[in-house]
Amino acid sequence: MIDELTKSFYIAMKDFREYYMKPGALSWGLLFPFVFALAFMIRRGGLTEWLAPGMIALALFFGSTSMSAMSIVFERRFGSFERLMLYPINYTTIALGKTLSSFLMGIVSIVPVFILTTAVLRITPAHPILLTLATILATFESSTFGVLLSFMVKDPTQVMVVFNLVRFPMMFLADVIVPVSLMPHYILPVVLLQPLTYSAEVVRFGYEGSYDILPPEISFTLTFVIGVLFLILAGYIIKRSKP
Repeated sequence: MIDELTKSFYIAMKDFREYYMKPGALSWGLLFPFVFALAFMIRRGGLTEWLAPGMIALALFFGSTSMSAMSIVFERRFGSFERLMLYPINYTTIALGKTLSSFLMGIVSIVPVFILTTAVLRITPAHPILLTLATILATFESSTFGVLLSFMVKDPTQVMVVFNLVRFPMMFLADVIVPVSLMPHYILPVVLLQPLTYSAEVVRFGYEGSYDILPPEISFTLTFVIGVLFLILAGYIIKRSKP
């Protein structure tokens, strides 16, 4: 167990060193969430307390998924990932290593947005410890989702196209910008299929002490369970893709 975790850690560190400064990871992982939050502030004349946790959830979502897309696309395209699969390493361990590097990028990406929202609203998080846990769980779920989606796309050159086709609708259907409670009731099943919904709910509860549609005991549990499920599925897909 410890040996597998060590292998995952080294995979993550290698990815972080090699891909962290790539333009794609920086633009989509760091700049886009910050600019998006700033644009909402200008458009709406300020940043509301309800919208702030949604922007934080969106930042970690884009940061973590962008990192997984960058690292996996490059390695699949140039054959280095196939060489990694030749080593005596568990497939889920590989998925976990990719998840950890994406996790680190997600944590880094929320820093500018969190500073912005805190400076504007000048409020103290309602539950700092729960907000920390929520951030960890939400980033883990987003990271595993990004890794899973990266391996599900057969053509690595099309990964970012698929990512953006998936991510942009989530921005408007995942309780980030518009409260789900204000949407038509028939939209709810679609909302509950979005991983970002659960990330936004846990971050919102930790940040402001309230929730929109899911009580914290449900949203925190589902965020963790979904993340683990994505990780297992990613390991299975890697195994199926072994040359």
